[in-house]
Amino acid sequence: MLKNYFKIAIAVLRRRKFFTAISLFGISFTLTILLVLTSFIDKVVGDDYPDRKRDRSLYITRLEEDGLNNMSSSQPSFYFLNHYTKVLKTPIKIGISSGYSGTNTYVNNKKIAVNYKYTNADYWDILEYDFTEGKAFNKQQVENAEKVAVISADMKKAYFGDESSVVGKYIEADNVKYRVCGVVKNVPITSYLIYSDIYLPYTLSKTDYNYKGYRGGYTGILLANSKSDLTKMHDEYEEMIHKLPMESKEFDRIYSHADTYIRGYLDTGSEEKSGLAFALTAIGLFAFLLMLLPTLNLVNINITRIMERSSEIGVRKAFGASSKTLVYQFIVENLILTLLGGLIGILFSIIIIKIINSENLIANLELSLNFTVLWVGLIICLVFGFLSGVYPAWRMSKLNVVNALKAQ
Repeated sequence: MLKNYFKIAIAVLRRRKFFTAISLFGISFTLTILLVLTSFIDKVVGDDYPDRKRDRSLYITRLEEDGLNNMSSSQPSFYFLNHYTKVLKTPIKIGISSGYSGTNTYVNNKKIAVNYKYTNADYWDILEYDFTEGKAFNKQQVENAEKVAVISADMKKAYFGDESSVVGKYIEADNVKYRVCGVVKNVPITSYLIYSDIYLPYTLSKTDYNYKGYRGGYTGILLANSKSDLTKMHDEYEEMIHKLPMESKEFDRIYSHADTYIRGYLDTGSEEKSGLAFALTAIGLFAFLLMLLPTLNLVNINITRIMERSSEIGVRKAFGASSKTLVYQFIVENLILTLLGGLIGILFSIIIIKIINSENLIANLELSLNFTVLWVGLIICLVFGFLSGVYPAWRMSKLNVVNALKAQ
């Protein structure tokens, strides 16, 4: 039966090539956008380099102080993360890093944009960067405020050119020379919590890292001994926050959370707005609107096809074909059309992703079509085909035999 439906579907598609081309373009274009978007989201959310211990880590990205008439929110200070989180018993290590800042450096009169950030020594034990040469700076080097740096592979190429080894050489940034102690595989800029071109010991920071205020410009990563300790570590941190003394009489509440990576990544900077809920709503609304227009167009095209096939429908009904059989046939035909459009959409997606990767439109981000993305694409095709076929199929099933035959 399905084989016959497939033959009929192909014959119908070949009969009206213009309508078929419009339908396939709408389906493939829509699916291409959704697949590229899905690939981007999968890379941002699913890529665990270099935080491969993400399943037993919690991230501290915000501290908010609220009062009756004012509110202030930012990343925590180094002092807060270094002083107060050390009283927690569950974390086995606490990594601390600043947000990345930009500056310029010059090599052979050529300007190079540089992003740099500061970290403590434990940061390198929690995050598993792939070193192509050298190693991270250690606790002793941090305490001694040695001018050492870990640089990315891209920074090595931009600053040193084709030199095979740069460990021990010096790189200048923000008018300071640092000795390179290691080179790591690139991190995409979309992983902004851990991205940088140059990583430096926090003791070299030009800002006062001993400032005892709660708010500053740092992020903390709490590492648990096992995944089962995450809830305990989260609750322990929340309890510590509730016991914090107020910094000022202007404020009477303090909010800060040790969250999973995705919640920390999507934090909006406000206790009242959930970044995760906002992101899911925005993505869902975008996908819905993107699919709505081509779905409506395909519905109209399908209805036009039905009217052209009214005599065929009338004859089949006259010979005993039930409405259920006709509806089933038409939905199968529409699914076949949608799947063909889906295959074209996957081909377009591969081409566009290759262009994005080759042009390096997003620094260090390598998109790909993996099984997760293709599975999402298949589901979208099936939903798209089913929704755009149900109403036309229902209209077809309601055609009167006599009127259908008279229409021709």
